[in-house]
Amino acid sequence: MGRNPIETIMGAVVLLVAGVFLAFAYSTADLRQVEGYQLTAAFAKAGGLKAGSDVRISGIKIGTVSSQRLDGTTYQAVVLLTISPEVRLPVDTVASIASDGLLGGSYLKLEPGTARDMLQDGGKLTKVRNYQSLEDLVGQIIFLATQDGPPPPPPGAHTGTPPNGPAGSPQ
Repeated sequence: MGRNPIETIMGAVVLLVAGVFLAFAYSTADLRQVEGYQLTAAFAKAGGLKAGSDVRISGIKIGTVSSQRLDGTTYQAVVLLTISPEVRLPVDTVASIASDGLLGGSYLKLEPGTARDMLQDGGKLTKVRNYQSLEDLVGQIIFLATQDGPPPPPPGAHTGTPPNGPAGSPQ
Protein backbone atom coordinates (compact mmCIF):
# COMPACT_ATOMS: atom_id res chain seq x y z
CA MET A 1 0.00 0.00 0.00
CA GLY A 2 1.45 3.29 -1.08
CA ARG A 3 0.90 6.40 1.00
CA ASN A 4 -0.50 9.49 -0.55
CA PRO A 5 1.93 12.45 -0.09
CA ILE A 6 -1.00 14.74 0.76
CA GLU A 7 -1.84 12.57 3.80
CA THR A 8 1.76 12.82 5.01
CA ILE A 9 1.80 16.60 4.55
CA MET A 10 -1.54 17.00 6.33
CA GLY A 11 -0.31 14.86 9.23
CA ALA A 12 2.81 17.02 9.54
CA VAL A 13 0.70 20.20 9.50
CA VAL A 14 -1.58 18.83 12.24
CA LEU A 15 1.44 17.94 14.41
CA LEU A 16 2.97 21.38 13.81
CA VAL A 17 -0.27 23.17 14.78
CA ALA A 18 -0.56 21.01 17.92
CA GLY A 19 3.04 21.87 18.88
CA VAL A 20 2.43 25.59 18.38
CA PHE A 21 -0.75 25.36 20.46
CA LEU A 22 1.06 23.58 23.32
CA ALA A 23 3.90 26.13 23.28
CA PHE A 24 1.39 29.00 23.37
CA ALA A 25 -0.60 27.39 26.21
CA TYR A 26 2.54 26.82 28.29
CA SER A 27 3.83 30.36 27.78
CA THR A 28 0.51 32.02 28.71
CA ALA A 29 -0.44 29.72 31.60
CA ASP A 30 2.10 31.30 33.96
CA LEU A 31 2.92 27.97 35.61
CA ARG A 32 6.23 29.07 37.09
CA GLN A 33 6.82 29.05 40.83
CA VAL A 34 6.91 32.54 42.33
CA GLU A 35 10.14 33.46 44.14
CA GLY A 36 9.78 35.62 47.22
CA TYR A 37 9.03 35.55 50.93
CA GLN A 38 7.12 32.87 52.84
CA LEU A 39 3.88 33.27 54.82
CA THR A 40 1.57 30.76 56.52
CA ALA A 41 -2.18 30.66 57.09
CA ALA A 42 -4.31 28.09 58.95
CA PHE A 43 -7.79 27.10 57.74
CA ALA A 44 -10.48 24.76 59.07
CA LYS A 45 -10.81 23.32 55.52
CA ALA A 46 -8.36 23.47 52.63
CA GLY A 47 -11.22 23.38 50.09
CA GLY A 48 -9.40 21.87 47.11
CA LEU A 49 -6.39 24.14 47.49
CA LYS A 50 -3.15 22.39 46.54
CA ALA A 51 0.53 23.09 46.06
CA GLY A 52 0.95 25.27 42.98
CA SER A 53 -2.42 27.04 43.35
CA ASP A 54 -2.41 30.79 42.78
CA VAL A 55 -2.39 33.44 45.49
CA ARG A 56 -4.26 36.50 44.19
CA ILE A 57 -5.15 40.04 45.14
CA SER A 58 -7.94 41.62 43.06
CA GLY A 59 -7.63 38.74 40.58
CA ILE A 60 -3.89 39.34 39.99
CA LYS A 61 -1.48 36.50 40.76
CA ILE A 62 1.01 37.64 43.39
CA GLY A 63 2.21 34.27 44.65
CA THR A 64 1.72 30.53 44.85
CA VAL A 65 0.81 27.94 47.44
CA SER A 66 4.09 26.18 48.22
CA SER A 67 2.77 23.37 50.40
CA GLN A 68 0.13 22.40 52.91
CA ARG A 69 0.06 20.17 55.94
CA LEU A 70 -2.19 19.17 58.81
CA ASP A 71 -1.45 20.69 62.22
CA GLY A 72 -1.34 17.74 64.63
CA THR A 73 -2.72 19.66 67.61
CA THR A 74 -5.41 21.92 66.10
CA TYR A 75 -6.24 19.69 63.10
CA GLN A 76 -6.26 22.73 60.85
CA ALA A 77 -4.89 22.87 57.31
CA VAL A 78 -1.70 24.94 57.45
CA VAL A 79 -0.89 26.47 54.06
CA LEU A 80 2.58 27.79 53.18
CA LEU A 81 2.56 30.64 50.65
CA THR A 82 5.29 32.22 48.59
CA ILE A 83 4.58 35.90 47.89
CA SER A 84 6.34 38.04 45.28
CA PRO A 85 8.90 40.37 46.95
CA GLU A 86 7.41 43.45 45.27
CA VAL A 87 4.13 42.93 47.15
CA ARG A 88 4.21 43.94 50.82
CA LEU A 89 1.16 42.86 52.83
CA PRO A 90 -0.19 44.57 55.98
CA VAL A 91 -0.45 42.41 59.12
CA ASP A 92 -4.27 42.64 59.05
CA THR A 93 -4.56 41.06 55.58
CA VAL A 94 -7.50 38.65 55.29
CA ALA A 95 -6.98 35.30 53.54
CA SER A 96 -9.79 33.19 52.10
CA ILE A 97 -10.05 30.24 49.74
CA ALA A 98 -12.02 31.01 46.60
CA SER A 99 -13.07 29.02 43.56
CA ASP A 100 -12.57 29.79 39.87
CA GLY A 101 -16.21 28.96 39.11
CA LEU A 102 -18.09 25.67 39.24
CA LEU A 103 -15.50 23.65 37.34
CA GLY A 104 -12.41 25.72 38.07
CA GLY A 105 -9.78 25.09 40.68
CA SER A 106 -9.32 26.84 44.00
CA TYR A 107 -6.99 29.72 44.76
CA LEU A 108 -6.06 31.76 47.81
CA LYS A 109 -7.61 35.23 47.80
CA LEU A 110 -5.95 37.96 49.86
CA GLU A 111 -7.60 41.21 50.90
CA PRO A 112 -4.97 43.64 52.21
CA GLY A 113 -5.85 45.48 55.39
CA THR A 114 -5.02 49.02 56.48
CA ALA A 115 -2.35 48.42 59.15
CA ARG A 116 0.97 50.22 58.84
CA ASP A 117 3.00 47.19 59.96
CA MET A 118 3.87 44.74 57.18
CA LEU A 119 4.19 40.96 57.30
CA GLN A 120 7.76 39.73 57.25
CA ASP A 121 9.26 36.55 55.81
CA GLY A 122 7.98 33.65 57.92
CA GLY A 123 4.96 35.64 59.14
CA LYS A 124 1.48 34.29 59.69
CA LEU A 125 -1.83 35.50 58.27
CA THR A 126 -4.04 35.51 61.37
CA LYS A 127 -7.26 36.74 59.77
CA VAL A 128 -8.77 33.95 57.68
CA ARG A 129 -12.21 33.18 56.31
CA ASN A 130 -12.88 29.47 56.25
CA TYR A 131 -13.82 27.83 52.98
CA GLN A 132 -17.48 27.07 52.31
CA SER A 133 -17.98 24.56 49.54
CA LEU A 134 -20.95 24.53 47.21
CA GLU A 135 -22.21 21.46 49.06
CA ASP A 136 -22.09 23.34 52.38
CA LEU A 137 -24.08 26.25 50.93
CA VAL A 138 -26.70 23.97 49.35
CA GLY A 139 -27.03 22.13 52.68
CA GLN A 140 -27.63 25.41 54.51
CA ILE A 141 -30.29 26.45 52.00
CA ILE A 142 -32.06 23.09 52.30
CA PHE A 143 -31.90 23.32 56.10
CA LEU A 144 -33.41 26.81 56.07
CA ALA A 145 -36.11 25.80 53.58
CA THR A 146 -37.19 22.76 55.61
CA GLN A 147 -37.39 24.57 58.94
CA ASP A 148 -40.86 25.26 60.29
CA GLY A 149 -42.18 28.80 59.93
CA PRO A 150 -42.20 31.21 62.85
CA PRO A 151 -44.25 30.07 65.84
CA PRO A 152 -47.79 31.46 66.14
CA PRO A 153 -48.21 34.44 68.50
CA PRO A 154 -49.46 33.62 71.99
CA PRO A 155 -53.17 34.20 72.70
CA GLY A 156 -53.95 37.83 73.41
CA ALA A 157 -50.80 39.14 71.70
CA HIS A 158 -51.10 42.21 69.50
CA THR A 159 -51.15 41.07 65.84
CA GLY A 160 -51.37 44.45 64.15
CA THR A 161 -55.16 44.49 63.60
CA PRO A 162 -57.60 46.39 65.81
CA PRO A 163 -59.43 44.27 68.40
CA ASN A 164 -62.82 44.92 66.72
CA GLY A 165 -61.62 43.60 63.33
CA PRO A 166 -60.30 45.50 60.32
CA ALA A 167 -61.23 49.17 60.10
CA GLY A 168 -64.50 49.87 58.28
CA SER A 169 -65.86 46.31 58.53
CA PRO A 170 -69.31 45.83 60.01
CA GLN A 171 -69.56 43.90 63.24
